Amino acid sequence: MKFVFLSGGLLGFVIGLLTSWLLDHAADRVFFDASVGCLVGAMLFRWFWTVVLAGLRDTVVARYRASLAVAPVPSLPRPQKTK
Repeated sequence: MKFVFLSGGLLGFVIGLLTSWLLDHAADRVFFDASVGCLVGAMLFRWFWTVVLAGLRDTVVARYRASLAVAPVPSLPRPQKTK
């Protein structure tokens, strides 16, 4: 979770920094936009990661339940003892 949070923050910071810098904002505005981008990127990646983990969990549970629902292979009838 930390890795996802930090990578989202880094990506948001870089995108905010570059966007604001390319729009020729002042230095204080560039770093403010980058910090807001960092926060938004981190929260967005955190939300996305919880969605991904929930989807993976649902898939694993569904496959497990499907494996339990498979009918067992019928065994061959035993030969009758003759007297």
